[in-house]
Amino acid sequence: VGGQMVQEVLPYEKMKLRLLNASHQAMCYIGMLLGYQYAHQTMEDKRIRKLVRILMDIEATPTLAPVPGIDLNKYKDTLIERFANPTIMDQLSRIGTEGSARIPKFVLPVVIDQVAAGRQIRAAAFTTAAWFRYLTGKDDQGKDMPIIDPWKEKLMLRAKGGNPREMLAMHEIFGDNLPKSAFGTEVEKAYAMFVAKGAAATLEEYTK
Repeated sequence: VGGQMVQEVLPYEKMKLRLLNASHQAMCYIGMLLGYQYAHQTMEDKRIRKLVRILMDIEATPTLAPVPGIDLNKYKDTLIERFANPTIMDQLSRIGTEGSARIPKFVLPVVIDQVAAGRQIRAAAFTTAAWFRYLTGKDDQGKDMPIIDPWKEKLMLRAKGGNPREMLAMHEIFGDNLPKSAFGTEVEKAYAMFVAKGAAATLEEYTK
């Protein structure tokens, strides 16, 4: 019976991690860079809503096996509704806590599967670049952003150098292969745009 249980939990758990949790990562860093505080505010921004849909539909969904009894499209719509619900008051700073643990757990598994299949990883790369940008500690208006991470000092030191390759070189987070893949190139490209044009223009470009 034990083995059977594990089998049933896995697809559902994977769906939650790659759709719910990865979407949280996609919205929180860009949201904070744009000065938002709550999840529902990011969903009022059509561009962030679109970014989340791209991540869910084009990048995460192809990596999921069918989940018994779950209509994936309905599940994704429900998530968007939940993210957009103003009564929940989910703080972006809470969702963005411990990115050093959450990015590898929620976002990078999608990237690994998509890269292996030669499929799109732009929204995931954008999300990673937004996390790097957030780790500099200031939003585009120069306001301080809360960074809560056990690796805060190390991360901020690397982020302040402004070189995404320095960040990607963190083996504990990205391993050996991802930084050398199309993902590494895409993260560099997105990060360069964050620096040159700012968060809003970069978001615009990635959700055209």
